[in-house]
Amino acid sequence: MVQSHDAVSTAVDPPRACGCGDACATAPARGVGIAPIGNGRASVFRIPTMDCAVEEGEIRRALEGVAGVRGLDFRLGARTLAVDAPAAALPSVLDAIRRAGFDPQPVVSDVPGEDGHTHASEGLWRLGAALVLAIGAELLNFLAPRTLAFEVAGMALAAAAIGLAGFSTYGKGLTALRQGRLNINALMSVAVTGAFLIGQWPEAAMVMALYAIAELIEARAVDRARNAIKGLLDLAPDAAEVRQPDGSWSSVPAGEVVLGAIVRVKPGARIALDGVITAGTSTVNQAPVTGESIPVDKSTGDAVFAGTINETGTLEIRVTAAASDSTLARIIHAVEQAQGARAPTQQFVDRFAAIYTPAVFALAVAVAVLTPWLMGWTWTMALYKALVLLVIACPCALVISTPVTVVSGLAAAARRGILIKGGVYLEEARKLKAIAFDKTGTITEGKPKLVATEILASDAPESLILRWAGDLAGHSDHPVAKAIAQGLEQGNGLLEGFTALPGRGIEARLDGQTLTLGNHRLIEDRGLCNAQIEARLAVHEAQGRSVTLLASQAQVLAIFAVADTIKESSREALAELHALGVSSAMLTGDNTATAQTIAKQAGIDDARGNLLPEDKLTAIEDLRKRHGPIAMTGDGINDAPALARADIGIAMGAAGTDIAMEAADVVIMNDDLRRIPETIRLSQRTHAVLWQNIVLALGIKSVFLVLAVFGSATMWMAVFADMGASLLVVFNGLRLLKGGADSRGSRP
Repeated sequence: MVQSHDAVSTAVDPPRACGCGDACATAPARGVGIAPIGNGRASVFRIPTMDCAVEEGEIRRALEGVAGVRGLDFRLGARTLAVDAPAAALPSVLDAIRRAGFDPQPVVSDVPGEDGHTHASEGLWRLGAALVLAIGAELLNFLAPRTLAFEVAGMALAAAAIGLAGFSTYGKGLTALRQGRLNINALMSVAVTGAFLIGQWPEAAMVMALYAIAELIEARAVDRARNAIKGLLDLAPDAAEVRQPDGSWSSVPAGEVVLGAIVRVKPGARIALDGVITAGTSTVNQAPVTGESIPVDKSTGDAVFAGTINETGTLEIRVTAAASDSTLARIIHAVEQAQGARAPTQQFVDRFAAIYTPAVFALAVAVAVLTPWLMGWTWTMALYKALVLLVIACPCALVISTPVTVVSGLAAAARRGILIKGGVYLEEARKLKAIAFDKTGTITEGKPKLVATEILASDAPESLILRWAGDLAGHSDHPVAKAIAQGLEQGNGLLEGFTALPGRGIEARLDGQTLTLGNHRLIEDRGLCNAQIEARLAVHEAQGRSVTLLASQAQVLAIFAVADTIKESSREALAELHALGVSSAMLTGDNTATAQTIAKQAGIDDARGNLLPEDKLTAIEDLRKRHGPIAMTGDGINDAPALARADIGIAMGAAGTDIAMEAADVVIMNDDLRRIPETIRLSQRTHAVLWQNIVLALGIKSVFLVLAVFGSATMWMAVFADMGASLLVVFNGLRLLKGGADSRGSRP
């Protein structure tokens, strides 16, 4: 079973060209415990050069011996670290991080998406200068006379180019070598230094410059996947119009607006904060949060989300969440945390990389030491080929092939209103063989409606009977009574002696008559039922309707049938699931007749009624044995156990309870079941792209490994092979962003 519901997880972003190799496979979650950001006592620092799990591991090791550190929370997506430690311990914490080669910077705002500058935008001038110097060194080597002066000048240009382009690489590489780890920084440092020392200084300079430039390009490409979902945050305005105590309106930064404040949003403007409408009606485009393409009508009492667009009327909204805790912000936080759940393919790649890098390193040492004896090569030639192998040994393309693809898939889903809480669920969704659904609020609207009315009495006007029923129903808060009241025109009749009859209905005097509005059992208790009425009730009950009867003291006056109608999207979703080869089942607490009727209308294969929460658990296990991997879809508290037990739990986000959404692995933000087949299709595409990238990375590496040992591969070719493969897999993974989650029948 695939399940992980940790309250706090360490988010792992796609590694940049850091070549984590075996370090990435072993770095996280060792040593110091984890504390959540924003817990009120943690200090948050931004670390611009913290790119992947290898840096996280280095920082963890650096802080293990620091007294007072109670917990750490790494957010690689935002390049931030929250440290749970007393103020007196923070200087020691910062010193330890700096000694590890990082520059921690205090973070004032913890609003997601504000990850400051990245090193993708740093040092452009340095890399440009390094490339110019490396080209100068090459020109001197090819064109200048072979004199000592030109030789020294060329070496000086090469050394300057290496220094400008490789300062960061050497710093991290030396740290890794001291700790006995082989990452790309260590391998590049050894390879470039070795090439320089054996007289290949022009090539060493060009290799380092090209590597740094390719790394920058790759970093920007990966940041596109990393920031795809964060870009949604820009949709929320920075300021809001807030009503002041004197009734005037003033523009206030969104981050400073307090809970309960009233904000005004004019037509065409974006909503800055989550809230509830207190005045006005409008249509709101909720696509940034729920993925709905059609604007939704909103009026007093309806909830609205930050980042959505108010289209037609002025709204006044009572703020219910701070800017950093809006639905949009929480989606971004959830996606960042989701990156920490490694998909099965990523776990395989990490294990493979842990073996691959040391193996190729050992091969390079063997080439350097043994080939002069076995193949008659010169020591310089053998050493050069060994250095080329070191560059090829970098597992960048392989290691980066999975996370960038997974993050692109997560972002594509989020844009469609599908919040997937981990790459593991994104990849495993393609394996689903059956999906179980709750009925109310999932398959159906969850809002009972009056669907049929039968007048039985002939001695009173029909309009009067309907008004009596409307007046009685309007005084009850039962969902069925509310549905009847909404479906009938109510008069202004004065009710006398109103009495609630728990579990049966209501009674009152109206227009001099004692009237009851209640269920079948109440009418039977009053002795008013007969064979004709029983037959009429059976027809409605066979269709899954809840029946209510209006009766006087002498007879039944009318029958009202209420039903929870099926969502139009449910039928389409189930048809799509069946086309994908996925079976369907409905698990509900409603009676079996109602369950079977709804299932037949919706096109569900298996319907089970009268289920308590524990019965749903048993049903999930039974369906798993019959079909294989199974998902559960629901929105209520009673669905939470089944959501947790299923291989993948899917919660309805718009109408769902917080407990159900916490227990689920996937949240459908707009309650549209068509998002489920979209998720399965996206999972299929993601899995295909993952294996395309793995084959690409390993194939290119294999070719150049053979060329390096038996052919004429140069260090330039090794760098192009390594960084070229990395760029190929990155851009291939980014195609998922372009395709989105609704690419029906498309091929990766």
